[in-house]
Amino acid sequence: MSDSGTADLATRDTFVRDDRLRLFSFATAEKRADYLWVLRAFDHARANYVVLLHGAEVADRLATIAADDPAGRLTAAEIGPLLEQLHQWGVLERSYDGSRAATLAEYRNRHFVYQFSQLGYQTFRAVEDVLGARGDDASLSRLALPDLLADMNELAEANRAADGDLIYRKLNRLDSTLSEMAARAAQFYLTLGDLVRTTEITPESFLTHKDALLTHMREFSSDLARYAPKIARAIAEVEATGIERLLARAAASDERMFLPVEEREADWAARWRGLTQWFVAAEAGLSESERLREGTMSAIAAVLALLRRVTETRRGGVSRESQLRHLAGWFAATPTEDAAHALYRSVFDLGQPRHLSMLHPDADVIPQSRSWWDAPPVEISRTLAETGRTPSTGLPGRVQRNDAGIRRLRERQLDQQRARSVAAASLAAGGVYERTLDEQETQVLLSLLNAALTARVPVSGRVASSTGSDSGVRLTLTPHTESTTVRTARGSLHLDGLRVSVQ
Repeated sequence: MSDSGTADLATRDTFVRDDRLRLFSFATAEKRADYLWVLRAFDHARANYVVLLHGAEVADRLATIAADDPAGRLTAAEIGPLLEQLHQWGVLERSYDGSRAATLAEYRNRHFVYQFSQLGYQTFRAVEDVLGARGDDASLSRLALPDLLADMNELAEANRAADGDLIYRKLNRLDSTLSEMAARAAQFYLTLGDLVRTTEITPESFLTHKDALLTHMREFSSDLARYAPKIARAIAEVEATGIERLLARAAASDERMFLPVEEREADWAARWRGLTQWFVAAEAGLSESERLREGTMSAIAAVLALLRRVTETRRGGVSRESQLRHLAGWFAATPTEDAAHALYRSVFDLGQPRHLSMLHPDADVIPQSRSWWDAPPVEISRTLAETGRTPSTGLPGRVQRNDAGIRRLRERQLDQQRARSVAAASLAAGGVYERTLDEQETQVLLSLLNAALTARVPVSGRVASSTGSDSGVRLTLTPHTESTTVRTARGSLHLDGLRVSVQ
């Protein structure tokens, strides 16, 4: 793609992004409460299968749903400009309804009806979800694990029976259940992290719920450890029935008619990979369920540490809140502004700039008597600048162990040793002549010959017999009147004046 094409694409993407961000303008506008109530009226009508609304109908809906809230009581005259502005932002679509005109004058006044645009409704739901979200409504979906296992077993049976519709329903349910479980876990640990890090802990509230919190996390961790291996085996059974056929049948039964079959199949393949990564660990790594269980154990430790801190605070009678209140009283009681600044510097460690003493690398060119204002700058380490201490090598880094790789290499080494022992036993039983040695026997023979020939160190005269041992067998080389030949998988081995015996 040329530079001009790339620039045009970037411009289009920027335009689309700005155009969609404009949909959220009602959430930050001056009359955002009025806009939100108008959109709630459209949402209420949509729930009752009414799509198109006139301004007067919006007012009637608001009188019903906002009867207890004075801010939602808007007249038709007030609603008209709001509807037009929402149409300008793209949240609502506008059309003309001539059937509402009873006279020629009303027909000329053009009666408009409005409805949600597709993106406008998604924008409204996003804002409503944020407004309705509860920070304390966080939990781990422990009961979803048995459902995942049951659906996975039924998915394998459906694939064996070639039931495409059942495969699609089970895959869709597995995807939604796992997505909800992951979202709830993320929200739970985010809320728990805020609880642990906050400086405004209410001891009474925390001590009231700490037993339920610890029990909830321990039960989830226990169930996750019990069900994760079962779900991993169920995934293996599903893949054994033919994962390609399963994805093809799911894509054929998928009701998203505007997507080609190839894109639907690719989408389900990506979802299946994400589902398997949750319970099947990659090579030399952890699955997402194992990571979630480790995060749960870490969270339990953090809650116990918080419990210890709260208990000590209640025992000592001093908390962060009481400390800040005393500090605020000190600031309020300072007689002068200079005293307040001195207290601030003392409490928050606001001192003078730190002066460092060190030599310039080129001491002959830059003498020590020259001021730092005139001398060129000297590169210093970050540790020295922040703490005033000379940097050190510190503790040795943590050794990264690849247990899976070590185990795999060890198994390969044991296999090679077993194969070598079998080949050595075969050499001892069948000898080396009048047959052709295979590759493993050839390797054992060559290693034995190397050991035997290395032991032959002639000083003068003729060398007598020599031996070499390996894998529990012994090879003996003895002088012979003629040359001997050993046939191997790599070719013929000619031994001049030597004969080989393996015992």
